[in-house]
Amino acid sequence: MKENDKEIENLIEKIMSETTLESPSFDFTSKIMSQVFVAEKSKIKVYKPLISTTTWIFIGISLIALTAYAFYSNNDISNSETAQVYLDKASALFSGIHPSTNVLYALLIVPFMVLVQIGVLKNYFDKKYEL
Repeated sequence: MKENDKEIENLIEKIMSETTLESPSFDFTSKIMSQVFVAEKSKIKVYKPLISTTTWIFIGISLIALTAYAFYSNNDISNSETAQVYLDKASALFSGIHPSTNVLYALLIVPFMVLVQIGVLKNYFDKKYEL
């Protein structure tokens, strides 16, 4: 085995002595960097909102129209027999629920804190990933 290793080493030394070192072309670095810049530009994703502007406009107009219809409608919902049946069922459903003061405070404070946290996190990530 050691003889084979020495033969292989001698062969490698002979091959290495016959070959010369190749040097890159003059503008090798600039060519590589131009390819890197192209690759980086292709990775950048353009921000596309989850809900488009057209959809937000449609939702806003729908809410305004629904509110206007409810406000200017001549139907008195309190006198309607169908509405009264549903109101009676809803009041009977929730009549046995008596939440504690702590639960009421939590129901008031948690949504507010979530909204504050969303704003803070959005600001943090906007600064962190600013281009």
